[in-house]
Amino acid sequence: MSELSSLGYVVFRVSSLSRWEDFAVNVLGLMTGRRAPGALGLRMDEFAQRILLEEGSDDDIAAAGWQFDSEDELRDYVGRLRADGIDVREGSREMAASRQVERVFACDDPNGFVHEFCYGPTYAPISVPFRSALLKGAGFETGRLGMGHILPVARDYAQSLHFYKNVLGLRVSDTIRDAHAVPGATVDATFFHTRTGRHHSLATAFMPFPKRLHHVLLQVQDMDDVGMAYDRCLRAGLTIHAGLGHHPNDQMFSFYVETPSGFGLEYGHGGIVIDGQAWEVKNYSQLSDWGHRPPARPA
Repeated sequence: MSELSSLGYVVFRVSSLSRWEDFAVNVLGLMTGRRAPGALGLRMDEFAQRILLEEGSDDDIAAAGWQFDSEDELRDYVGRLRADGIDVREGSREMAASRQVERVFACDDPNGFVHEFCYGPTYAPISVPFRSALLKGAGFETGRLGMGHILPVARDYAQSLHFYKNVLGLRVSDTIRDAHAVPGATVDATFFHTRTGRHHSLATAFMPFPKRLHHVLLQVQDMDDVGMAYDRCLRAGLTIHAGLGHHPNDQMFSFYVETPSGFGLEYGHGGIVIDGQAWEVKNYSQLSDWGHRPPARPA
């Protein structure tokens, strides 16, 4: 049976393309890509686009783009969803062009955004290689692992888990139930991976949060780039949701900063890759081994 290969791209609907471009290029170390009326592509690697920004008032996630290795795998997957009664619609040529892929299908997520299924990502010309003006190391951790991960907030936790596991076919990595991370609430989170093994390409949690998307992850190959990005965020006066820290399940060293749209962005290094034959699903009792607290304010 065909499986999702990786999270190929994400689409955000944002109220300010200019603020997002400044944040992405001058703080995160991304490159600008394709420009179109009311839209801007962002690059992380040799792909022409990993993040698509579309003008709109939502300031939230609009779509998650799941990549397949071939058109046959994509067709098989879409056929299985339709056989299970899922409303899957084919995107237009214009939509595929905006996503910089050959072909795209879409279905709705119970939490208010869209999942897109595609193959054939567009590569940037070799004359325009990915070069970050900020990164010290070899760049972002992408390739077969995809662009990173997303954590949409579950409106109905049981329904969301069913959808991600039994409809999308994602594999459970592990769970975390932390009664102390958020005052007055227990954070219950489940983490899912695709067949290429990034510890999680999607996670979901039942927690109080005003956006559909709690955060998106960008992972770098050099730990120093995490520290330098953290310093850039502080110098820019950005809101830090959680300072430098370490997660027990995916072993990610990271921090969380507020994006211009109000949801979070995790910037990290060192996440593990799952060996599907030897992986043991575990439940953890804390979101972080250490750190990941808002930075102290000067008196």
